[in-house]
Amino acid sequence: MTLDSYVSLGRSGLRVSPFCLGAMNFGEDGGLGCGVAESERVLRTYLERGGNFVDTANFYTNGHSEKILGDFFATRPGLRDRVVLATKFFGNLHVGDPNGGGAGRKAILAQLDASLRRLRTDYVDLYWLHNHDWSTPLEETLRTLDDLVTAGKIRYVGFSDTPAWFTAKAHTTALLRGWTPVTALQMEYSLLERTIEGELIPLARDAGMGMLPWSPLKSGFLSGKYTRTGGAPADSRRASVLGTPSEAQYEVIDALAAVAEEAGASPAAVALAWVRGRPGVTSTLIGPRSLAHLEANLAGLDVRLTDGQRATLDEVSAPALNFPADLNRQTAAMLKYAGATVDGLRTTVYPPLLESTTRY
Repeated sequence: MTLDSYVSLGRSGLRVSPFCLGAMNFGEDGGLGCGVAESERVLRTYLERGGNFVDTANFYTNGHSEKILGDFFATRPGLRDRVVLATKFFGNLHVGDPNGGGAGRKAILAQLDASLRRLRTDYVDLYWLHNHDWSTPLEETLRTLDDLVTAGKIRYVGFSDTPAWFTAKAHTTALLRGWTPVTALQMEYSLLERTIEGELIPLARDAGMGMLPWSPLKSGFLSGKYTRTGGAPADSRRASVLGTPSEAQYEVIDALAAVAEEAGASPAAVALAWVRGRPGVTSTLIGPRSLAHLEANLAGLDVRLTDGQRATLDEVSAPALNFPADLNRQTAAMLKYAGATVDGLRTTVYPPLLESTTRY
């Protein structure tokens, strides 16, 4: 697979690359990103390889990420329209201003205008709500976003890091009101974070939303740089902030390393291939800080895991999901099909049914 093996973003007419270039590390404000020159090298290489999907947010590196992207496209006439450019709102860049962030009408309009100025464009292809705003009426947020679609300032709406109940409510409300629905979700998902399998992935699949996992390498824990004997990499600035993997996480990291050796690929490439192949996943966010990181991530497009390798990774990383996920998974087919084989699934019979043929 290559970056120009485009896929549909949910139930929409938008086509995107299987790996989305996350620009959260563009800019050195905050101390963890990369400079302008390296950011542009990463972006240029991604686009030259056929990539067309770039994602950022208004507050990444204090707005510098958006400015780097805007300056890059401004010097290359015509290129911006060939790219699916996404950014997010919610983060407040104005200390002490209660209306500077969130999902209220005043906040959204101001945040979008600032993002468009930094991005040096008059529209955003995909505009993400970055978090759940518990204090703003949902209808206010949705109507504002629909107005912006009507005005041509944004093309599609996405939700990031929002609870499943809130996301379902928003999507249903939008459909019933004839407003712009939720096209895609952006959620953390990796071998070390699979709990969205309980509610959010089923919601996305049922509603026809695209799913974009972020942090598929779990902040580098799945990159191959962390080992049980060597610990964190010596040059890791993130380790000082995020700490090191737990014992349970090292069990997954060890299994990933074994599968990677068997597959003849790096642990990072295998971890990305696992996420890319999960049911419901549309495009996976990668957030390289250097050209070398980008190349290492793109290797995940070439990895083909066997059923056995996938089963190994699935089993070792199996999540504990909230009720009633496990109850439904374990008993629903038994109660529904009573021992019949349906769609290739062989089911068991509820034991009391076998104890007596009497029915009332």
